[in-house]
Amino acid sequence: MRQDLSFSQQVLAIIRSIPPGRVATYGQIAACAGNPRAARGVVWILHAASRKHKLPWHRVVNSRGMISLRPGEGYEEQRSRLEAEGLHFDNRGCLDLRRCLWPLVAPGVTGIPGTTAAPGAPGAPNQPGAGNAPAEYEE
Repeated sequence: MRQDLSFSQQVLAIIRSIPPGRVATYGQIAACAGNPRAARGVVWILHAASRKHKLPWHRVVNSRGMISLRPGEGYEEQRSRLEAEGLHFDNRGCLDLRRCLWPLVAPGVTGIPGTTAAPGAPGAPNQPGAGNAPAEYEE
């Protein structure tokens, strides 16, 4: 991502660019925005800015391929939107990230354990760990 943009601006740009029928994880977005330990920061930015910036918020899931929202608090809407884009959930409510994870490329990001594709290759999931949010969140 561009170095002249703040973390928040980079997160917004990354989320805007997730194509229909694909998903990205909070940690993956944080890493691509320059802070692989800021998955919670991505959550906060999505919560604060998704309506204002008309983001495809429904295309962001947790590292297990699950929707993090609770039933009655957006879970049903997110699932419905993803299913409308052709994504399928298993009986545990998980997406197969090996099939639908958008292959964002970030320096030093490794693949999800158990996947066969090399990190950064088409269809290869990239999943850094989650961690603390950065100190600033300007828009």
